[in-house]
This record gives sequence, C-alpha cells and structure tokens, in this order.
Amino acid sequence: MRHYILDHEGIIRLACFFGVLVAMVVWELAAPKRHLQVVRRRRWTGNLGIIALNTVLVRLVFPLLPSGVGVIAAEKGWGILNMLELPFWSSVVLSVVVLDLAIYAQHVLFHYLPPLWRLHRLHHADLDFDVTTGVRFHPIEILLSIVIKIAVVAALGAPAVAVVIFEVLLNATSMFNHGNVVLPAGVDRVLRWVVVTPDMHRVHHSAVRTETDSNFGFNLPWWDRIFDTYRAQPDAGHTDMTIGLPVFREENDLRLDQMLTQPFRPPSAGEPT
Repeated sequence: MRHYILDHEGIIRLACFFGVLVAMVVWELAAPKRHLQVVRRRRWTGNLGIIALNTVLVRLVFPLLPSGVGVIAAEKGWGILNMLELPFWSSVVLSVVVLDLAIYAQHVLFHYLPPLWRLHRLHHADLDFDVTTGVRFHPIEILLSIVIKIAVVAALGAPAVAVVIFEVLLNATSMFNHGNVVLPAGVDRVLRWVVVTPDMHRVHHSAVRTETDSNFGFNLPWWDRIFDTYRAQPDAGHTDMTIGLPVFREENDLRLDQMLTQPFRPPSAGEPT
C-alpha cells in the first residue's frame, strides 16, 4: 500500500483535487450560504488560472517534492522520527499532526510579518468566498510554503506516505472549508471540533482585521483554540459580513495579471508596510 501511494502520488492528488472540487461546486449550487457579489466566470478565470500556473511552476522549480524528501530522510536516517522506534502508523499520525501545526504557524507568520502579508493578502482579496478561494494563493507564497514543508519533513523525518496523506488532506480541507455552503448549525457545532468548517473559516475572510487575524487553521481546528486565535462567529453574521479586504475591491483586481502583481503594489494607508 505504501509503495502504491508513492508510485501514484500525482494521480491520487489530482483525482482527489478534482473530486473534491466538483463535489463542492455541486454543493454550492444546491445550497449556497451567501449570494455571490461577482459572477463566477469573472472570479473563477483568475482563481483557477492561478492554480494552473502554480502547479506548473512547482513542477519546474521543485522536481523533488516534500514526499521525496521523506523518502530520502528514511534512507539516510534524518529527522526525529527516524531516531525513534515507533510503529509506522504512529509516525504517520504524528507527522500529519505536526505538519498541520507547521502550516498553522506559517499562516500566522504570513499575517503578522508585513513582507509575507503582502504575498498572502492575495488570498484574502477575493471578493467572494467559495471553493476556488481555497486554491487562490500567489505563486511566491506557494514556493515559500513548499520550502517550509521540506524543512519540516526533513527535521521531523516524516514518512513519505504521511506527507502524501497530509498534502491530500490539506488540499481537500482547504476547498471544503472555503465552500459557500450551508451546514446545519448542530452539524457545524460538532464538526468544528475535528475539522475546520466553512462557517469557522469564513470568519477569517472578513474585511474586519480583528476577524481576519483569527481562525488560522486549514485542516485541524485545535490550534486556534490552543493558541487563543479562535473566533466562533463574525460580528455582522455570515450573510451580512463583508468578504475580502478594505483594498483591492474592484472587479479589475480579479484578473490574473492583477493578482500576480498585487504584492508589488504599494500598500494602502493603514496596512502594514
């Protein structure tokens, strides 16, 4: 099973991506939470265009992905887990949890360090909140994220299978928790103890900065509670809250070329420099 996952990583990740994407689009059409401010074709052209660009760029810049580093770490005995005699399944579970914590920490840093925020704010500048927002990241942020993951995998000695599982889960949960979908309140209340839900993460996309700087988790919801960055609901409510940022609110800003140049434009008054 391990060899199958590693030998077919690309196919598995692609199948999971399109499977979750289609499922979420169908759900959004059937039970939308909010009325969209911008027609889908205007937003999706840029959002899906940037994921296509990111996919090609990652393959060109990083022929060795984090899972490959996991293989090398196992062969050379790198990392903490390779120094411990743990059952394989324990190493996999621990690796997934630690990698998720690392992504939480990375997300916090990208909010509070001004140069990193200028990259990450593209993700927040979407004027609506739906499944495609979950894949809307600047290419430079994607490349930096891979460097961070590679470093964590090497230091931890994460098994390659765990890295693939984590990447699939991260991608799937990011699309899920950015979904413009209705979840019954009772289901959401229970579910957000084990996974980040759309209502939980939507708060993070509020134009109110104190709400933007909350609910940083993508997959596991525990870190926000542990580190006191959890916010249950937006003050204005989910249907009346303003999505996005106080800046970059023109439909022209949704074009792919404008998205790519956004980090290099001078910040507006009141933003970190």
